[in-house]
Amino acid sequence: MDSRQIENTVVEMAKQARRASRILAAVPSSTKDRVLLRTADALMHRRDELVVENEVDLANGRAKGMSAAMLDRLALTDRVIESMAAGLREVAALPDPVGGVESIKRRPSGIMVGRMRVPLGVVGMIYESRPNVTIDAAALCLKSGNAVLLRGGSEALLSNLALAGILRESLAAENIDPAAVQVIPVTDRTAINIMLAQEEYIDLIIPRGGEGLIRFVAENSRIPVLKHYKGVCHAYVDHDADVDMAVRIVMNGKTQRPGVCNALEGLLVHADIAGAFLPAAAARLAAAGVELRGCPRSRALVAGMTPAADSDWGTEFLDLILVVKVVEDMDEAMRYIQEYGSQHTEVIVTRSYANAQRFLREVDASAVMVNASPRFNDGGQFGLGAEIGISTTKLHAYGPMGLEELTTRKFIVYGDGEVRS
Repeated sequence: MDSRQIENTVVEMAKQARRASRILAAVPSSTKDRVLLRTADALMHRRDELVVENEVDLANGRAKGMSAAMLDRLALTDRVIESMAAGLREVAALPDPVGGVESIKRRPSGIMVGRMRVPLGVVGMIYESRPNVTIDAAALCLKSGNAVLLRGGSEALLSNLALAGILRESLAAENIDPAAVQVIPVTDRTAINIMLAQEEYIDLIIPRGGEGLIRFVAENSRIPVLKHYKGVCHAYVDHDADVDMAVRIVMNGKTQRPGVCNALEGLLVHADIAGAFLPAAAARLAAAGVELRGCPRSRALVAGMTPAADSDWGTEFLDLILVVKVVEDMDEAMRYIQEYGSQHTEVIVTRSYANAQRFLREVDASAVMVNASPRFNDGGQFGLGAEIGISTTKLHAYGPMGLEELTTRKFIVYGDGEVRS
């Protein structure tokens, strides 16, 4: 397919998505829920054909030398398919935010002014590897009344097309335009550039993947982008922290799933508690296979700790590696977070109510936690039911993005013949 054909394909798909979005915005919740439940059943009944398409993607990946970790992300196993079906049913059970009216107030003129939740319109998703994102993203967009244009990684093209095909059949069965869910069938990266130029038809771009992909999208898009950059998360252990609690939180934050965005990458320890806390924490972390890389003061307290290189501070390791720094006080810890954090998740472990409140107010991150693991920064854990990603930008969402974050609010006015004087 040459560049002109690619452009025509992407532009036409974007136009179709815009048309479908206008219809979808008015579809009742019960109908959207039936689409999701119908799709969940179909995934389970047709898992064999999904596996066939996925196996072609896997074979191509092996031939290209994809790593075992990447192949694992790509695979549509029974467990992954069951998880997708369960996710669809979960989204169907969530309250529909569309049409909700908030804070109606009477003005001195006599008019009643309120705000109503409405869909964003068309969401463009650009993502890598995991074909389950196709279902997860489409489900959340559909429930929130948005059409979605999906551009997955080339390594998962057949899997993504098969999954979207099942969803489109469910839409058609409920008399909804299948163009509400589309996968761009073009592996050439030119398709992304063309997609990012369709500001007339696409309202929001959400990239999910490595930092390189997200930076490329942010730098080349004419459309607003909700970015999820690095997850460089820290825990600050205050001078009066409960040592056992702090060790437990740090262990969970670093070792439960080290390769995810809400895992700990840095540990900041108040000088007054470092002697009691660091040796205890280091022993537990080392037993779990964690490599500690520390500043001179932390290395003086823990024998055998690797010296931290300048490049280690602020690094998202996504591995069993943790940088450690002893700080004089909370001010130094917050300055460090400001310089090296990624506005994802920051934790304080403290007994001081005043310090906890100040940390909550002054630390800039999508989630700031007191005496709790950073691993809780997740849509499901926060009660959103599901998420399309974690935004580390502030417009228009900050943190996990659930159904409500895929809508906006418009003003509505009730009057009884009032005119402005």
